[in-house]
Amino acid sequence: MAELVGMTWDHARGFEPMVATSEAYEKAHPGVSIRWEKRSLQAFADRPIEEMADRYDLMVIDHPHVGEVAGTGLLIAFDDAGRDADLKRLAAQSVGLSHTSYNFGGKQWALAIDAATPVAAFRPDLIAEAPRDWDGVMDLARRGKVAFALIPINALMTFMGLVRNLGADVAGGSSFVDRAAGEEVLGRLGEVMGLMDPRCLTLDPIGIYEWMGRSAEAPAYSPFGYGYTNYSRRGYCRFPLHFTDAPGLRGDDPSGTVLGGTGIAVSAASTEREIATDYALWIAGADCQKGLFFEAGGQPGNAVAWEDEACNAATHDFFRATRRTLDTAWLRPRYDGYMGFQDRGGDIVHAFLRGDTPARATLDALQAAHEESRA
Repeated sequence: MAELVGMTWDHARGFEPMVATSEAYEKAHPGVSIRWEKRSLQAFADRPIEEMADRYDLMVIDHPHVGEVAGTGLLIAFDDAGRDADLKRLAAQSVGLSHTSYNFGGKQWALAIDAATPVAAFRPDLIAEAPRDWDGVMDLARRGKVAFALIPINALMTFMGLVRNLGADVAGGSSFVDRAAGEEVLGRLGEVMGLMDPRCLTLDPIGIYEWMGRSAEAPAYSPFGYGYTNYSRRGYCRFPLHFTDAPGLRGDDPSGTVLGGTGIAVSAASTEREIATDYALWIAGADCQKGLFFEAGGQPGNAVAWEDEACNAATHDFFRATRRTLDTAWLRPRYDGYMGFQDRGGDIVHAFLRGDTPARATLDALQAAHEESRA
């Protein structure tokens, strides 16, 4: 009996598709057992891969971690598995840079099985349509209809995404961000924060969508939040949400949001690497992604699923309505040391939004954290 153990994240979208696909794989491959464990969303973002590679055969990971592990020998490189045609197909079927995000140093360290980036969500029973630009967002905010996730990690992602939306570079050289662009974005975030419920500073996207989707007295619109198809599916929550492209700061242009999603990696320490690799390639493939993976609550990373009629019909057109944002999302840094910056940077932007630190000091602190992470 070949027994494999995997680690994923604790949400219906992260756990249930892994269980369902493992059961199907076991039936098709007698003598194979794949058992999944789960960790919190915060632990998913924070827990180093080296703490898991000895214990788990399969790991669902976040792409910013690949720079830390690419040269450690902890993960297999899918390029070395003799499945070149499968990899070429998956690269061609990537939603935006999802597949590329797990390629580092010329090697593919994980396969995209889930695609996400900050997109907009709204309650169609409260507003007829979502705004397409920042002026429209502010109009709704002045009427008390806007809320979005601004815990530290989401505060940083929103800040960087809006700077990118202005066309400015982020973390591309010795300077973390163009000062003028950084000041403009902080000014806009500070203004909208003053019009929103303070609980936004304590909520992640799931918290916002739970609020919007289950409470009669709730915000009508969230301009930025990593998308969750679960909340757009019939029966998942009392008030199904409609998702659409993120707004642009200076017009109808959603580009620059910070790419998220998840990938599946195989531990180099696994004694069942061939089986683990075969399973990973299968669940990343088009047939599984648009079928069982999606039906079990997953949010596919494969473009075939994003274009599928059934997947869109089941989610109020989530995939079609947010595809432009996904295809223009920005791939954040993945260098060894970036994760330390991300932890500090989120706290720095969060302090600004709480009113504890002025804009210029915030940008100075982000620059210092950036320089330290590069060192």
